[in-house]
Amino acid sequence: MPVGVLASAAAAIGMEVEIFATFWGLLAMKKDMAEKNMKISKEYEEMGEMMFKIMREKNVPSWIEMVRTAKELGNVKVYACAMTFDMFGMKKEDLVDIVDEIVGAGEYLDKAKEADITLFI
Repeated sequence: MPVGVLASAAAAIGMEVEIFATFWGLLAMKKDMAEKNMKISKEYEEMGEMMFKIMREKNVPSWIEMVRTAKELGNVKVYACAMTFDMFGMKKEDLVDIVDEIVGAGEYLDKAKEADITLFI
């Protein structure tokens, strides 16, 4: 959810956004996972039902809808970690349509070193 909120807000104000998804973030971008209900991490799971209820009542879009909106609004790129992609035996067609490229961590870091802001979520 935080990546969707920050990406859409940044795109809305004209910022360039690059997202590097690895491990659990990349697994969340698999077609069979991304469109399912979101899950809450163990330390917050007792709040999950209440949070999802409020989100439905307030029509809060899912994280993937927010990233799709961000891509429509501005210059937003989503990169899948090549190592994680390979480790989990993924294929490009396994991933949702928001993923632009599969890149290694070094290649992504080469892009990120010029960033004005870097966030780790």
